[in-house]
Amino acid sequence: MRVNRISRARRRALTGLVAAGLAFGGTAAAPAVAQQPRAAAQPAAECGAAYRIEQKLSTGTTWRMCWRYDTYAGLVLEHVSYQPPGEARPIKVLNSARLAQIDVPYDDGSVEYSDLTGAGFAQGLSAMTPAECPGGTIKSVKVPGAMDPRHPDVNGLCKTTRSRGHAYRMQSDTGNKVYQTQGKDLLVYTVNKVGWYEYITEWRFQDDGTVNMNIGATGSLSPFDYDAGDGRGWPIGKGAKAYATSHSHNVFWRLDFGLDGSSKNHVEQYDSQVSPPARGGQAPTDKTTLTKVTKELAGDAANMRWWRVVSDTGKNKDGHARSYELVPGASTKYLGHDFTRHDVYFTEYNSCEQFASDNLGNCGARAGKSVDTWVNGQTLTHPVVWVNVGFHHIARDEDQQPMPVHWQGFSIAPRDVTAMNPLTPPALAGQNGHAQPGS
Repeated sequence: MRVNRISRARRRALTGLVAAGLAFGGTAAAPAVAQQPRAAAQPAAECGAAYRIEQKLSTGTTWRMCWRYDTYAGLVLEHVSYQPPGEARPIKVLNSARLAQIDVPYDDGSVEYSDLTGAGFAQGLSAMTPAECPGGTIKSVKVPGAMDPRHPDVNGLCKTTRSRGHAYRMQSDTGNKVYQTQGKDLLVYTVNKVGWYEYITEWRFQDDGTVNMNIGATGSLSPFDYDAGDGRGWPIGKGAKAYATSHSHNVFWRLDFGLDGSSKNHVEQYDSQVSPPARGGQAPTDKTTLTKVTKELAGDAANMRWWRVVSDTGKNKDGHARSYELVPGASTKYLGHDFTRHDVYFTEYNSCEQFASDNLGNCGARAGKSVDTWVNGQTLTHPVVWVNVGFHHIARDEDQQPMPVHWQGFSIAPRDVTAMNPLTPPALAGQNGHAQPGS
């Protein structure tokens, strides 16, 4: 087993040699996309045509953004804006959005990987065929520090659209009409191979303004990741001889909001408390409390708790401040490190702080290498949101071969970005606020 563990580490380390060379002064340049002159044809697209994504969905919503490919983080989306029907101009949502780390510790304590900064995640960009991007287009990506320097260009970025089912359904109060619309999404994704794993990094932009961020792990179980059956693995194959070693995938995302084109945003936390029914009441009562998050925060999900990032500069047509709400996905919290102990971090913007762990930049003598150390009491004027979603992978027979995709991620949902449902049919456009039946 010692030989197998060494082989596993070497195999993974070979993938990261290029990334390690870059971290310690390698000569590979930044991706060419980052050097392109900016010549935006649209208000929210501050990039050349080759690096612009613009999609008008069949329901009338248009998403616009720029993309580039980072030496370590892989795909980075920037200047993301949303223009639903009825809005004269695009509404800026995000300055940038990207992965911030994939931390992979093994249950037996033998090894732990930082897939983005230490294992060549970006260099493992995989080429896709049209079958993997149905109905869409595949863009060529110049991979910095490509493993094959003779072929740095990879057809590895898919942009396509998909139906997601009902966006809404409502029967009129008279029962004579049903209003319904089938929702449409813009999907942008890449596939990156790290060792035996293949990660599908998916960004899904809905026509109602919701953004879903997911990463799917697939590929193969490593033939070297087996233990002696001491309770830290699961038997795979005939009998109970070979136990695939369990491990965690702690995935971080970094979101830099730019609501209404400004980085001046603030954060709010809401908690609801349920109390027994008051005398004469038919049901328990709920009270929701607002806490303004004015300082950097390491936050934990709790029952009936949620956060939103609020624009300081823009309001919708009802006069309400535009905001985006964080909608957490299913997560298994890994308690082995301080930086994985919390579900969300709100930090003041610092261009040096790019990765949630194993951060590559020298951020100063007092700064640490992980996001938990950056929560040090600074006032939030330009908040950056770091979201941690964990998955504890205990293998099963069905994981071979190949391994089905297991997804982990979260969403951000518009809250008061528009005055009404952005997909409201014209017949219901007057029912804003206290709408009476039949009005």
